[in-house]
Amino acid sequence: MSFLSFDTLPVWAMLLSLPAHLAAGIALGILYFRGLWWTARRFIGGERATMTIALMIGRFVLLGGLLTLASLEGALPLLVMTLGLLVARSAVVRRVREVAP
Repeated sequence: MSFLSFDTLPVWAMLLSLPAHLAAGIALGILYFRGLWWTARRFIGGERATMTIALMIGRFVLLGGLLTLASLEGALPLLVMTLGLLVARSAVVRRVREVAP
């Protein structure tokens, strides 16, 4: 496999890589959960269902693909990226509660 294993990296590279995975997880989470909110509003608003379903599938593919790439580097990068997703989820939900009627 051509991906770097997280075990073969020096300690300094591993420590620099973890904040990058956290930031990527937060960015991915914001995109995913904001897209989820937008998709729910499209369904409620009676928009075209085919386009909305295509956007949902795109969100799932993006999330699954990036988490799969993180898992190829090892368990720790995957867990850190997932932590970023959870942080972003709570931020987006808090923001939606403030905006929603």
